[in-house]
Amino acid sequence: MRAARDAFVAGGPPPITPPAAYLARLRPGLIVASYLPLGSEADPMLLAQAAVEAGCTLALPRTTLREAPIAFHAFAKGAAIETGPFGLRQPHADTPIVRPDILLVPLVGFDGACNRLGQGAGHYDRALTGLPDAWPIGIAWDVQRVAVLPVDPWDRPLAGIVTETGLLERTPPL
Repeated sequence: MRAARDAFVAGGPPPITPPAAYLARLRPGLIVASYLPLGSEADPMLLAQAAVEAGCTLALPRTTLREAPIAFHAFAKGAAIETGPFGLRQPHADTPIVRPDILLVPLVGFDGACNRLGQGAGHYDRALTGLPDAWPIGIAWDVQRVAVLPVDPWDRPLAGIVTETGLLERTPPL
């Protein structure tokens, strides 16, 4: 899946634009957790930008160890970024921790039921368990979709996946 994603991105992928269902949820005061893509991860920049334009607070993930929980820290354009474990570009530890209402989630692969294959450390699965009221949306390329992903008891499905061709929503919704 990573090789397919890498090859797709090498060809110059189109931007991933915010779908209407996402834009309809945005309102001032919400906290939207995004991420800074690594390698060929799909770029959520236009979705993050739409959130800021709607008056939302942006947050980015921060982690320290593979087994440590992920935390979301408030982030503003131009704020300093440091490189953390796994090459993750993240806010400094002294920025405020926030509780996201919407999560834009990176992934390696997904299926039609909005199951997600991540990097393998379980950071987002654990975060989603602790944020049951948040709306988690995966950000990916269509080439990352597979027929079926194996699901473990700790895996958390997403409410939807946004790709370069639109939004795939989970049925039934979360």
